[in-house]
Amino acid sequence: MTTFVDRVELNVAAGNGGHGCASVHREKFKPLGGPDGGNGGRGGDVILVVDQDVTTLLDYHHHPHRKATNGQPGAGDNREGKNGKDLILPVPDGTVVLDRNGEVLADMVGQGTTFVAGQGGRGGLGNAALASARRKAPGFALLGEPGEARDIVLELKTVADVALVGYPSAGKSSLISVLSAAKPKIADYPFTTLVPNLGVVTAGSTVYTIADVPGLIPGASQGKGLGLEFLRHVERCEVLVHVLDTATLESDRDPVSDLDVIEEELAQYGGLENRPRVVVLNKVDIPDGKDLADMIRPDLEARGYRVFEVSAVAHLGLKELSYALADIVAKARAAKPVQEATRIVIRPKAVDDAGFAVTQEGEEFFRVRGEKPERWVRQTDFSNDEAVGYLADRLSRLGVEAALLKAGARAGDGVAIGPEDNAVVFDWEPTMSAGAEMLGRRGEDHRFEAPRPAAQRRRDRDAERDEATEEYEGFRPF
Repeated sequence: MTTFVDRVELNVAAGNGGHGCASVHREKFKPLGGPDGGNGGRGGDVILVVDQDVTTLLDYHHHPHRKATNGQPGAGDNREGKNGKDLILPVPDGTVVLDRNGEVLADMVGQGTTFVAGQGGRGGLGNAALASARRKAPGFALLGEPGEARDIVLELKTVADVALVGYPSAGKSSLISVLSAAKPKIADYPFTTLVPNLGVVTAGSTVYTIADVPGLIPGASQGKGLGLEFLRHVERCEVLVHVLDTATLESDRDPVSDLDVIEEELAQYGGLENRPRVVVLNKVDIPDGKDLADMIRPDLEARGYRVFEVSAVAHLGLKELSYALADIVAKARAAKPVQEATRIVIRPKAVDDAGFAVTQEGEEFFRVRGEKPERWVRQTDFSNDEAVGYLADRLSRLGVEAALLKAGARAGDGVAIGPEDNAVVFDWEPTMSAGAEMLGRRGEDHRFEAPRPAAQRRRDRDAERDEATEEYEGFRPF
């Protein structure tokens, strides 16, 4: 059974906001109690949090759909709905969050790092909050916004200082087991290690982590073996240690060619050219291994590598290797720039920024895009004429009507608010803004009882086309 997963696709859905309530206070001997509908509650967010106790994405592999709770609707007597509970999803340190197109959304490194993967919807306002001097008793309330829903990809990249790379059965697991307290599986067959092993090494005053990256063989960067699956775990490491087997029983292999093959795969993967390299000649406790190490060491040193001869079984050369790696790690840490506190950048809105844009998409069709207009449309109950009239008033105050006139829109032209796949389309009628004097009973708006000019204009065009067709075809007897 799989116990380690380092890449998953996750579907997250934040909670929907609760609807506002349209209610009128009713009490004996108080016929004009006024509106008392409460606001809806906010939907819960979906939040990713780095947890040091979590080391795998296995739980999300088995349960890839996660949803936060919805906000509760408001109620009468000015009772607000309960907010939805945020959904906290713990992820391992080093998790990268991407969208479906591969764009990085967050790089989560460090205990407690958070990322809001799904924003909960706002709760709708009740009619008590919508009351004004012009609209004293609204017969409608705003709907709650839907929560954000999207698919994201989680990739785990091991956070370690040193990465051990090399052919299967080169002795990487044995080496990490004697350098640290890690207890990986060790056996005398290839691909014994199926997951990255992580260990903590103390050398003098320096403490660093070391990772065993499994499965590197020729073609690993193209997906052969397990290499492509685990090469991402090398990206964060400061030092790359080539573990070469000097006592291999395969006649077509030798340590130098193994090194060249692994370097080629790292180059194909990319982004690792500037990492310092160290070469470890393992299994020198075997006579043939020691002789081969003595033969190839001058060649490796001539290439610029620091070479260490060790034996994980006989514990030879381990102290020198450990302190050398500690020295490289300490220098790499010292070379890193000091992290400064995140600055709060305030970007005030430009004076001429209306918050929306109007574009013409045809002879008689216009589209309005903007955060406020689209949010207001989502919160409008279109089965209630008074709510639609309130939306028209808000759009007019925002300047949408003036922008449409400036863009050349005429009465009856089609106007869409929102993106193409999810927009509200209507026939525009200018001068829709009006006060409460035009409102009738609660839930009604007399402005929407007049005939629609666009519909009449279309009927006139159809009639003219039919008359022209009849004149052209003439009378045809049966």
